[in-house]
Parts: sequence; C-alpha cells; structure tokens
Amino acid sequence: MGPQSRGLMMPVPAGMRPAFGRDRDAMSDLKRTPLYDLHVALGARMVPFAGYSMPVQFEGVMAEHVQTRQKAGLFDVSHMGQVMLTGASWDAVALAFEAMVPQDVLGLADGRQRYGFFTNAAGGIEDDLMFARRGDALFVVVNAACKDADVARMRAALEPGVTVELIEDRALIAVQGPGAEAVLSGMDAAAAEMRFMDVRDLDLGGVAVWASRSGYTGEDGYELSVPAQAVEGLTKALLDHAEVAPIGLGARDSLRLEAGLCLYGHDMDAETTPTEAALNWAIQKVRRTGGARAGGFPGADVVLAQLADGAARKRVGLLPEGRAPMREGVALFDAAEGGAQVGVVTSGGFGPSVERPVAMAMLDAAAVDQPLWGEVRGKRLPVATAPLPFVAAGFKR
Repeated sequence: MGPQSRGLMMPVPAGMRPAFGRDRDAMSDLKRTPLYDLHVALGARMVPFAGYSMPVQFEGVMAEHVQTRQKAGLFDVSHMGQVMLTGASWDAVALAFEAMVPQDVLGLADGRQRYGFFTNAAGGIEDDLMFARRGDALFVVVNAACKDADVARMRAALEPGVTVELIEDRALIAVQGPGAEAVLSGMDAAAAEMRFMDVRDLDLGGVAVWASRSGYTGEDGYELSVPAQAVEGLTKALLDHAEVAPIGLGARDSLRLEAGLCLYGHDMDAETTPTEAALNWAIQKVRRTGGARAGGFPGADVVLAQLADGAARKRVGLLPEGRAPMREGVALFDAAEGGAQVGVVTSGGFGPSVERPVAMAMLDAAAVDQPLWGEVRGKRLPVATAPLPFVAAGFKR
C-alpha cells in the first residue's frame, strides 16, 4: 500500500476507537505487545483493546482489507493467550481436556490443529479457542479478553495431572492472504507443504517459529508463535516483501465478518450455545450422542439435545438493503411497523470485498428466511437473511 491509499478509509469499528481526553491517561496503563514500538514507528493508530494498546489501522481499514484479500497482510495478535498443556502421556492430556470441551481431542493427529470452545453448565460458550497437538503436548490459543479466566479454568480442572503453562515469552503474528504461501515458503520451503490446520516448526530467516496454517480472515495464511525477542526482526523481514503490509484490528474485523466468523463477546458468549452460534460443525461425531466418547463436558445435556432437536434461535447472515450498514445492537422486527422483535444484530458493517453492507444476527429460528426490518436511528429498513460466509474461504485444503 502506498500513500495514495490513505484516502480509502472506513469507520473504525465500535470498541476500537482512539482514546481522547482523560481516556488517554488510561492508555498508559495498557499492556504492550513486543511489536508496540514498531507499530508506532509505522504510524499506527493505537487504541485500547482487551487490556492492550493495539493498532486499529495503519493506512486505512479499507485499504488494509483489500491488501489482505489480494496480496498479504501481517497482523499482530500477541495479545492472545498461548498455553501449553503437558502430562504423563498424550492420552492423559487429551482425555483431561475433553472433559472441558465438546471436541475430539484424543483423535487429533500429531501436527494438526482444531477449533474448539469451553462450555459451561448451561451449554453456553465461555470462550472459543484453537488447540494443536505438538507431540504429547497440547498447545492452546485463547482470546485475549478471556485469557486470565481461561488459564484459571484450565488449572482448576486439569492440575495436578496436567501442567498448565501460560507462555509469556512468545509473540504471535499472522500472515494472511493469497500471497502468504509465497512469502513464507521463500524463507522455508516447508511452509508450502502445509495444508489448512497443519502445524509444524519452521525456520524463518534463522528464527524458529511454531507455525499453523490457519487464521481469522477467511483467506489462506499462517499464524506464527515467535520468541518475543526475535519477533520485531522477523516482522521487519516479512514487511520487506512487496506483497506484505501491516494490518490493524479494523480490517481484521471486516475480514472476519465477510468470512462469517464469530467474534467472542459479540456473536457468541456465555449465554450462547454452540447450536445457537451455528457451530454444530465444530463438534465431532465421537463426542455426540451415540459416539464412543459422547458427552462428558460441561452442559453436555443441553448441547447434545440441541444438536438433535435444534434451538429456538440461531446465528445467521444478513444483507441489509441499500448502502446503510446495520451495526451491532440493531433490533430486528418481523414487520415494517409494529410487529415483534425477533432478533438483534451481533456484528455488522460495510463489506469492502462484496461492496455492500453485511451483518450477522442472533435471530428467532422461526423468523429465518422471513421478511425482516432493522431499526436504524428510529427508522425500520428492510434486511434479508443470507447464507454465510459472504466471501468464499480461500483455505488450502
């Protein structure tokens, strides 16, 4: 991206606004990732996010969104929690973790990764996460805002049989987009051999990283766990590639929205079940009713019943008519006037790749595929449910 892209701006998503006035004092209390100084040197607009000072944009949200869709973008996600679980054997670690999540952990092959979530007694989602098998150890990445609670939850449930180590000397970056493979394989040819959800060690310019072929944009790409002391040098080396540019939280949000990916605390939370969040696909057969290791996780009775019978509400995609975005919190009704509220927008904005407003909502199951209106500034505007994702995934299968 060059200077001309500064004119391609989009509104900064709610919850990612810069601090002003007295709020600036609070910025000094925020944690900083190992890439903070580099972000500032690159002209990033820094905002408070999940207790950290994070870059919301560099050149502009739309320009960064397009950069990632067409070439490659580099994201700092070091605020996320990296946790290593170890025990007497792989079976011991995997079976212990299965008591916390509805996923098949035991059947995960070495060098593979899976999406999962912690559930509570009511079947709600306490956090969503990625977990990868590294030999006999389980590497878990959790959301920044839930990091402390997740670590406490794992220690209470797993120790002393399984050791829970919060890794605090490693950063986490992501290289996303169709150009990501060429960039990384130019440094280590083994990167090109990886397929979606593979994990392996790579040597990138003399830096040993833990790599997974995954991400949060819907594009092909990699997430890289890097020793903290080496991450700035590696990041600079990656940004030296003509295909790569730094990307902030604003474009990360618009990219994941177009990809139909949930954001914890918005599209799902502790009161949202997997079925309501449209995440049934993430629960493997072996953990479902009739499976060899069915149930055994918190809220299993609720989750398994909804897997069989459905839920009263569900997460859906929305396409508002016209050019006005419907953002989080917009109420959805079954009539242009009067009627009943049947849902609420959980994420929404303008989709640069589809060149129109897009949104996700939690909607009464009976209202799916029915005419809907969203109330924006006191006026009801028509909106239709739509299949997710809005942009087809570019993962390397």
